[in-house]
Amino acid sequence: MNTTILAVVTFVYLLSFVLFLASETAAKGGWEKAGRFVALGGFVLHAAGMALRWVESYHAGMGHAPLSNFYESLIFFSWSVVFLYLVFAWRQAKGIIGVFVMPVAFLLMAYASFSPSVDSQIKPLIPALKSNWLIVHVITCFLGYAAFVLTSVFGIMTRMKHGTPEGGAAVQGMLEDCLKTGFILFTLGIVTGSVWAHVAWGRYWGWDPKETWALITWFIYTLAIHVRIRDNATSQRFVIILAVGLAAVLFTYFGVNYLPGLHSYK
Repeated sequence: MNTTILAVVTFVYLLSFVLFLASETAAKGGWEKAGRFVALGGFVLHAAGMALRWVESYHAGMGHAPLSNFYESLIFFSWSVVFLYLVFAWRQAKGIIGVFVMPVAFLLMAYASFSPSVDSQIKPLIPALKSNWLIVHVITCFLGYAAFVLTSVFGIMTRMKHGTPEGGAAVQGMLEDCLKTGFILFTLGIVTGSVWAHVAWGRYWGWDPKETWALITWFIYTLAIHVRIRDNATSQRFVIILAVGLAAVLFTYFGVNYLPGLHSYK
């Protein structure tokens, strides 16, 4: 049942994107407002689907948060992107923001729901994941991922949309808020992961591919903060760093699954 609801959410996010796109091409505010409320409805349905999956895991005798496998990480990643979009951009009546953000949520959900390589079954936790650190670590990491994705999207969007380094004060503000939020959350994710690794495996850091690339991602966005403060502007080099950071986030999440390591979903 939960997978059916979450599959429906995929198309709700697609509809939201279409409405945002229509608001930009037709220059009508009503389409933009409709897109935002459809996105909100999809978000609520998304949360309900994850909650139902959690309940169903208890009925199956497993009883764990839906944060343990590749399918669940995809749907939570998508939920995190929409959540932060609603937090930071809800009051900004700009359909162009939704045009850039909603495809991210849609593609994550589409991959989770319709890719034959993604197993959506609820399965028991392996011993190392049976810890209260699971929820704290995964939530902080994926909210950090989502904030970094939005930061990079806002940075690239600013350059493409406005054509000048300082175009769009509203987007600038959201970019800075997302960057700060992402840095704090991702730092907490690395710290909690380190503590959890010590509890589970007896060491704080093991240079596992996921750990290594998470650290690389953290350094890239640290550099982005430094450049942003130094330039006091959304400079070209700042946006380039954000683009590299986005690639690092995607590799940290997707790419390391093809490398041997303790964090691989494969």
